[in-house]
Amino acid sequence: MTSVEHPELSGRVALVTGASRGIGYGVAEALVARGDRVCITGRNEDALKEAVDRLGSDRVIGVAGKAHDEAHQAEAVERVMDAFGRVDFLVNNAGTNPVFGPMADLDLNVARKVFETNVISALGFAQRTWHAWQKDNGGAIVNIASVAGLAPSPFIGAYGVSKAAMINLTQQLAHEFAPRVRVNAIAPAVVKTKFAQALYEGREEEAASSYPLGRLGVPSDIGGAAAFLTSEQSDWVTGQTLVVDGGIFLNAGVG
Repeated sequence: MTSVEHPELSGRVALVTGASRGIGYGVAEALVARGDRVCITGRNEDALKEAVDRLGSDRVIGVAGKAHDEAHQAEAVERVMDAFGRVDFLVNNAGTNPVFGPMADLDLNVARKVFETNVISALGFAQRTWHAWQKDNGGAIVNIASVAGLAPSPFIGAYGVSKAAMINLTQQLAHEFAPRVRVNAIAPAVVKTKFAQALYEGREEEAASSYPLGRLGVPSDIGGAAAFLTSEQSDWVTGQTLVVDGGIFLNAGVG
């Protein structure tokens, strides 16, 4: 993958969690492409460095760590403020889904891990960016949820419940952080990433056949939506969940 084309700097700065690959990388790529400076996070330091190099190390920094680790959250916000002096946008993308199976047999420690990473970490990052910059200067937050948070999804129940919580968290923060900060969510269906590979690997054509638009999502689909929700074009939008699903909900299913 080649480096992102760099237009003039927009003067705005974003923090995107879980962005060394997949949806998070697609979001960071879209924001860099419009001129934002970006801090990305991820667990793997080598993968993070490669992502920074591809995106452009003159405009992007990386902070390695686990999203649920409060020390990592603090470091990421401190680093972006030190490097760029502001943090206008937060995109909470970091997530996990380590289990596939019925809720009746779900290990409760695994459920706790899912919620710590998918929900509590998003709240932690939101609190820190709020106090560091957004409370006094405004901005926007985008939470990457899932269509699994809008309807039952067999065998990924814990993930779906955590994303439903994230959608409600979005509404709560939108109410509390108004009018200075807008908070919205994006609910993708299946996007072609390593994270979602088990849902389509070896059967992509079959999986895509139920989507009215005839294909699965790609990270740039979500990147474009995040760019919109952090732009002036969405200045009167807050507390909403934008479903980006190739039309799968038209079939009353999750895909």
